[in-house]
Amino acid sequence: MNKKLPGLLGDHSMTLRTDPRTDPRMLEGLAAVKLDVPDDMPSVSLEAPMEQLYEHVAGVENFFQIVNRRLFSGLAPVERVVSRVQKISGLDGNEITLFIHQPENMEGPLPCIYHTHGGGMVILSATGDNFVHWRSDLAASGLVVVGVEFRNGAGDLGNHPFPAGLNDCAAGLNWVFDNREQLNISNIVLSGESGGANLAISTTLKAKQEGWLDRIDGVYAQCPYVYGSYSNPSPRLVSLFENNGYMFDLNAISLLAKFYDPNSENSTNPLAWPYHATQDELIGLPPHIISLNELDPLRDEGAVFHQNLQKAGVSSICKTINGTCHAGDLIFKKYIPDIYMSVIQDVCNFANSFGKNK
Repeated sequence: MNKKLPGLLGDHSMTLRTDPRTDPRMLEGLAAVKLDVPDDMPSVSLEAPMEQLYEHVAGVENFFQIVNRRLFSGLAPVERVVSRVQKISGLDGNEITLFIHQPENMEGPLPCIYHTHGGGMVILSATGDNFVHWRSDLAASGLVVVGVEFRNGAGDLGNHPFPAGLNDCAAGLNWVFDNREQLNISNIVLSGESGGANLAISTTLKAKQEGWLDRIDGVYAQCPYVYGSYSNPSPRLVSLFENNGYMFDLNAISLLAKFYDPNSENSTNPLAWPYHATQDELIGLPPHIISLNELDPLRDEGAVFHQNLQKAGVSSICKTINGTCHAGDLIFKKYIPDIYMSVIQDVCNFANSFGKNK
């Protein structure tokens, strides 16, 4: 007897609420913010006028801002952490805000996590409750954490398509390296989730191209959004079909990709979509950890990228967190605190695995 295929491959009516793989504790959190079933927001045609598309994505951003506030409301503030804001100049003459978190009684030097937040490179802000809490929890584990507010492809911080956000991430990273003694840091690990994982990886690829790769010791990429060709996806990426509609669907991620690269001029440019990096472009990159979510439409593009890193001789470890949806291990601290804190500890261990920076 054949085993029933998972997700929508075995049952076209499957949702996160009915999928037997969903962690029941996380399901409670999903239901609290109405993410346990597909949303009732109508799909929008990618051929619609850009003004209409920008208006649509503004609503999407507002929805997820509310979701993140609700998921982190009522949580106790993270103790023994101090934070400050640093303004710097970007490569394009723009102002960039960096959010620096560190242990209150810091004895260093300590490893640094340079955090690039999620949102498909298009929406959300480093000031979001979930991202502030995440940076503070990392700092409480004994790290210096720097979050960068980069220009988005749309939404409140848009409309700035590729490579604006990438340029901001590179500028912020170089500021951190140049000020490493003042920050009292020993090494730098780039880390982000979803679109932030894209930017962590693409900043590393940019560093290799431009000759400053030695400034980056490692990359911890969570649920990476790195493929780009979502309007005509490869059947190799089974999770795009298996988990389509879990948190978001192909239409939604195709729309974000359109804002990031409006004319599809960079559809295979690895600085925009690292999935397409050649072996030569990957050779020599620092160690990576690729963390995936079992119930994520993006799961398999991260897995393929991990395999490509290994083929290029790059040290890469790939982990899949079962029972969780896209970024579920980061946003459901109230409901699955053991999973959330285990990832915090894993990032901390990875950052501490490197010796003192050059």
